[in-house]
Amino acid sequence: MANKDAIAGAQARQAQPTIRTIGTADLTNALAKGFADFKAVPSHLIFLCVIYPVVTLIFARAYAGYEILPVVFPLFAGFTLVGPLVMIGIYELSRRRELGLDVTLWHSFDAVRYPSIRGIFSLGIVLAAIFVAWLGAAQAIYLLIFGGVVPESVTEFARQVLTTSAGWALIVVGCSVGFLFAVVVLTISVVSFPMLLDRRDVGAVTAVQTSVRAVVANPITMAKWGLIVAGALLLGALPLLVGLAVVMPVLGHATWHLYRKVVEA
Repeated sequence: MANKDAIAGAQARQAQPTIRTIGTADLTNALAKGFADFKAVPSHLIFLCVIYPVVTLIFARAYAGYEILPVVFPLFAGFTLVGPLVMIGIYELSRRRELGLDVTLWHSFDAVRYPSIRGIFSLGIVLAAIFVAWLGAAQAIYLLIFGGVVPESVTEFARQVLTTSAGWALIVVGCSVGFLFAVVVLTISVVSFPMLLDRRDVGAVTAVQTSVRAVVANPITMAKWGLIVAGALLLGALPLLVGLAVVMPVLGHATWHLYRKVVEA
């Protein structure tokens, strides 16, 4: 019995990877490596094919019925909550390039054949649930502040939000609640998805635990990383969202290299 306990304890320790302490220089280096990966295997066309049909449908629906306008911004902001799942293919490209293997855009779909896809799928469901919860919270905040009033036009909606006290309250409360959702997602996913792809015998629970430990061990650095991601996505969204086709894959590649820096191989 004692030997079995000892073996179980050893296996448990092996299942918990060692977390390193990293700094701002590591974030800069991860971004540089991420950009190098993107230049080596440009994937912007894939993201353009995904982004623009979604954008077109949303705005077409918004102009057809203005009742959807209050959730347009939360919808776009919420895409960052499921971003780690969307980036699985990008992580795979960085992994292959790191190992010196052949790398083409088609290799981004290889992850679906790995045994760890079950853990990836399970964690993806969690992120999707958080995304839906965020949309529900955003809608509830709008109803609480503005009631059931439906804006008569895009211009009227912009005026309500940007030039009234209720609008500024909506911005402050909405951003505060959104920040909490973003912190939760960052904490559970910053290294969990790359880890599931890299260590295919690791389950979703261990991957999430490792991600939480990484954030707890590097709170300031991970906070900086979160600000970098948010700022980059904002800049990428400004030119009619076209910049996201470059920003998102670069951040995905950089996240892989961040994982390599913070979780000991």
